[in-house]
Amino acid sequence: MGGGEDGGSCNLLQVLFEGAVAGGAAGVVVETTLYPIDTIKTRLQAAQGGSKIQWKGLYDGLGGNIVGVLPASAIFVGVYEPAKRKLLELLPENLSAIAHLTAGAIGGAASSLIRVPTEVVKQRMQMSQFKTAPDAVRLIVAKEGIKGLYAGYGSFLLRDLPFDAIQFCIYEQLRIGYRLAAKRDLKDAENAIIGAFAGAITGALTTPLDVMKTRLMIQGQAHQYRGFIDCAQTILREEGAGAFFKGIEPRVLWIGIGGSIFFGVLEKTKSILAQRSSSRDAKLKL
Repeated sequence: MGGGEDGGSCNLLQVLFEGAVAGGAAGVVVETTLYPIDTIKTRLQAAQGGSKIQWKGLYDGLGGNIVGVLPASAIFVGVYEPAKRKLLELLPENLSAIAHLTAGAIGGAASSLIRVPTEVVKQRMQMSQFKTAPDAVRLIVAKEGIKGLYAGYGSFLLRDLPFDAIQFCIYEQLRIGYRLAAKRDLKDAENAIIGAFAGAITGALTTPLDVMKTRLMIQGQAHQYRGFIDCAQTILREEGAGAFFKGIEPRVLWIGIGGSIFFGVLEKTKSILAQRSSSRDAKLKL
């Protein structure tokens, strides 16, 4: 009995490790490739009234963002994969979507402690408020305290937990359906296409939440908005309902392409790690 539990624990740890490596690799590739589109999206969402956006410095804050994205992506997938596996074991097969939704939300919650400060620093640098990431962290903490690094934390969770849950659920369910229809494992390009579709749909659905999260994160000491509800009411009153969809085009483009790259790299890395693990186990048996 004890041996079985030890084996199960080791297996879960291996899934966590492989997921963390694959997630970190996928997150860095996506962020590096698509950072300029994300910068344009942020500036579009932050623009109020008829103010023009700045087109210079589209890579502002990339280095500091990579430092945060690597561990955040590693934590997300490292938590998601074993949580998904455990939930799939506990739930009946016809409730697999619930397992994917729940695991996505759990992964998002676990990684949010790193993702939120990273996002705050990134977006302030994209708005040219700071020159370097270390300066941004130091000055935000000096002026606003540690809580300044978690500005918009509630709106971030309100956007990202549904986003993570929906995106990973759509992706996993489409993969299950495609695999059943094709009666074979998916190819790399097929994983990438499904990832792009899942990302684009989820990105469009969550744009209003993303707009409010952006406004709350970049406001700094101005305190234009007192919270999530006040932010929504102010935007609606002063700019109209259309403002909630500012930046939807670059957001859908960015997350669609990002979904393609992320899930493509994720599945490929997981496959390579699984093959290496199998080869190592085979050698040990010999």
